Amino acid sequence: MDQSIQIMTSALASILGERLHSIWLYGSVVLGDFRLGWSDIDMLVLTKSAPTEDQARALLTLRQTLLEKEPENPYYRSFEGIIADITEYQSGRFTRLVYWGTSGQRITDKYEKDVFGAWELAREGRCVYGEADRSLFREPSREKMIQAIRGHLDGIRRFALATDESLYACGWLLDISRCLYTLDTGDVISKTAAGQWALEQPLCPDAEALRKTLEIRQNPLSYKDDPAVRRWLATLGPIIQRYADVLEQALPQG
Repeated sequence: MDQSIQIMTSALASILGERLHSIWLYGSVVLGDFRLGWSDIDMLVLTKSAPTEDQARALLTLRQTLLEKEPENPYYRSFEGIIADITEYQSGRFTRLVYWGTSGQRITDKYEKDVFGAWELAREGRCVYGEADRSLFREPSREKMIQAIRGHLDGIRRFALATDESLYACGWLLDISRCLYTLDTGDVISKTAAGQWALEQPLCPDAEALRKTLEIRQNPLSYKDDPAVRRWLATLGPIIQRYADVLEQALPQG
């Protein structure tokens, strides 16, 4: 993975040249919780001015370009994040940025910061290019964290009533655990650590489901094609909703 990050960093520097300000990692990579086959390599690329149209087009498909050169590399498709002007990133108003996501990529002028990601950048962000100045990032207030958790709960209610056979189905249980941990402590930890904490409390109405999720999280690639696991993943909707009830009760009223 480290070599892939270096290659990606070099490719970004080659395209952006003197316009490149800094490159930052956050998320599971810096929290020591990256799991190939499940996790993303979260990357924030800051530029001294918005990427030109030509640069944006080259950056848009950079992940695929690198993968074409190394078809067996398992990491390039895991990179996610944005490439944006530093001043625009700090203000939250954009003229042009490049977005890489799980389902694709786009050039856009709209982007809403992930609050958990903003916290990770402020506290744990790892600079792999440029000056390592974390003061660039503001740690979100508790009110913003609570607001983000409410939004996450709304997403769980909408999208996790029923689950498919994807490994990400059981990931909802870890997401809820992390939200509960943040509400309880005001801090943010990795999803695996949050799941372990929730088991110790105990908080999850179905501890065995959470325990099995943590086992899968340790080695996702060995479980993703297991028929029994896939059938189990498709049954998790009601379990997730019961755990979401715990989260809803933990949220401050009003």
